[in-house]
Amino acid sequence: MASKEPQNYGNHVRWVPTYHFLIGPILLLNLGWSLYQLVVAFSMAAVVAFLLAIGLISMFLHLRFFPLAAQDRLIRLEEQLRLERLLPHEHRHRIADLTVNQLIALRFASDAEVGDLAIAVLDEGLSDREAIKKRITDWRPDHQRV
Repeated sequence: MASKEPQNYGNHVRWVPTYHFLIGPILLLNLGWSLYQLVVAFSMAAVVAFLLAIGLISMFLHLRFFPLAAQDRLIRLEEQLRLERLLPHEHRHRIADLTVNQLIALRFASDAEVGDLAIAVLDEGLSDREAIKKRITDWRPDHQRV
């Protein structure tokens, strides 16, 4: 559900309340409880419960990071195509020099500013996503981020 407030650097992070604030804490609580049981009342059942808790935490993390990795690949392709269209011909050869992190941050820059910003990012060696996003003046929202 998209917010009515325009997206910008300050509000662009996507939080899924049930995932981040319900399931995550429940799994961490389960991990802590199973570790406590393992220490206080060691048994084979406690070992199995602890291993299951570790497995659930691992699954929780993978369920978040695998889709983000796939989406990052798509963003990389989209931004390379967009820069191919928007950069002046003499700078197009530099598109391949942009890292995935740089391209992911640049996706928020409007078409009007992305070319100059991409060249500045390369010239200055900026690689931090947050630093690049903070330089964007005309924000292009991305409401489809996983």
